[in-house]
Amino acid sequence: MQIKLTSVGKRYNYEWIFRNLSYEFVSGKAYAILGHNGSGKSTLISLLSGFQLHSEGDISYSLGSRQLVVEQVYRHLSIAAPYQDLLEELTLEEMIQFHTRFKSLRNITAQQLPDILQLQKAKHKLVRDFSSGMRQRLKLGLALYSDTPFLLLDEPTTNLDQDGVAWYLEHLHQNRKDRLVIIGSNVPHEYSFCDEQLSINQFHYTAPARKNSLIQ
Repeated sequence: MQIKLTSVGKRYNYEWIFRNLSYEFVSGKAYAILGHNGSGKSTLISLLSGFQLHSEGDISYSLGSRQLVVEQVYRHLSIAAPYQDLLEELTLEEMIQFHTRFKSLRNITAQQLPDILQLQKAKHKLVRDFSSGMRQRLKLGLALYSDTPFLLLDEPTTNLDQDGVAWYLEHLHQNRKDRLVIIGSNVPHEYSFCDEQLSINQFHYTAPARKNSLIQ
């Protein structure tokens, strides 16, 4: 998977979040998108996923020698993010079965995933009754173990305790080979292993100051 951004900008109404962002992401590498809260990390991740459209510039996608249109990107993408919803009316087992109707798993079966998530005892528990940490581990597990070439993680250790963070690092390491991995974060332990870092702050747009005119 390869993604190329050329002079990309995004604005909401009249406010520019960032402008003139040119960068290239390639398969086999892990990238960290850095910036303080509200800096535009999640906005950029949403653009890369194809869930939002950019306001200017160009974003191109390719898989091997084949060009992808933005409407096809979701087929090759798995994502975990705080704003991502789970189907709360389903049990863990049902949630995994539903997910695998759309995305197959990497080298494991759906029946093995609850054990990998360390949630075997919650197989028949409704997702709405999960703790915040259990929900985050489920989001991460579905993303990490989906058989996709493009993995997007936004603030991946949100709501995880120390054991959960260790679980995330272990299973990400096991599932990053031959994938394009992009992580939005401002917490070093989430991205310290990444090959490259992209600070969104350097692309913030500052409008030129207006000159006051005085009538003599």
